[in-house]
Amino acid sequence: MPEKPAITSSELGVLWLTYQEKTMILRMLEYFIEKADDEKAKKIMTDLYHEIDPYVEKIKGIFQNEGAVIPVGFTSEDVIKDVPKLYDNGFDIMFVRLLKEISMGLHTLNLNMAYREDIVMLFKELTSITQVFYNSATQYLLEKGLIVRAPYVSMPNSVEFVKDKDYLAGLNPFSKIGKKRVLNTVEVAYIYHGIESNMMGLQMITGFAQCADNSEVKKYFTKGAELSKSIIKEMSETFLEDVIQIPAPSGGNATRSTVPPFSDKLMMYCTSLFCSFSMGGNAVGTAFSLRNDLAAKNSVFTKDIFEYAHEGAKIMIKNGWMEEPPQMVERKAIIKK
Repeated sequence: MPEKPAITSSELGVLWLTYQEKTMILRMLEYFIEKADDEKAKKIMTDLYHEIDPYVEKIKGIFQNEGAVIPVGFTSEDVIKDVPKLYDNGFDIMFVRLLKEISMGLHTLNLNMAYREDIVMLFKELTSITQVFYNSATQYLLEKGLIVRAPYVSMPNSVEFVKDKDYLAGLNPFSKIGKKRVLNTVEVAYIYHGIESNMMGLQMITGFAQCADNSEVKKYFTKGAELSKSIIKEMSETFLEDVIQIPAPSGGNATRSTVPPFSDKLMMYCTSLFCSFSMGGNAVGTAFSLRNDLAAKNSVFTKDIFEYAHEGAKIMIKNGWMEEPPQMVERKAIIKK
């Protein structure tokens, strides 16, 4: 009997996805560390790099022991460090914070699809590392005044229960209350998060648009920037209706540089990852929003982001940039032979 059971299809799949994500992060960190002009930010990123790198090697080792091919992922060919800064004013740590936010969700999902103890432990350890660096990035940005907290609210002094189905109203013009109710704090949390994430994504993709080599890719990134703007505008208007503060971070802007620090392949994958994160966030926001107009808006956002991501996938396939995940055995083809 083998010392360890063979890995399952789901374990192979989530390890493959993790390898893609972590090799992308390492390449981007290499550039941001090289260009960092703040020692505290540089230390956060350097420490993160040294924490993540061994796990890429661990995943390689699991693939090798199982007789699986090592994925390509992202290599030194996908980063150019000796180019001008593409981003300034704290973007590097803002980017790290959002990546760690994505990673927290991914590691939790991946942990739920792992069975073998060493793989379960790998994702538990990655989750712990991610939480530590997410907090480090958040506290750094707050100290520097580069992000703002969500709006404060008067504390409730009694427990209330919903008394009427009009609580769900947002699109019904015949509602007895005659107007939308004020947003609750759960809805504010998800809308605020959506605005904050899209503002960060807007700066990222603007930089990508400035430096992309491929004209089709450049056009794609420009389209993505416009999509982010439209989502920010819609969400901000929802806040303004209830006179709620709109997040306005003061950092993380793209510079004037048009020299690419990353390959078009890496930037397209990064954008795809952010699109997946955005669709997931919208789905959760929809589930916890009880006003039906908010659910309707989130559904439209999700549809638009999905269509945008699908367009990106076609560009990646066309240029040979989309690495194919491991496939299940094609039984029908074997039988036909």
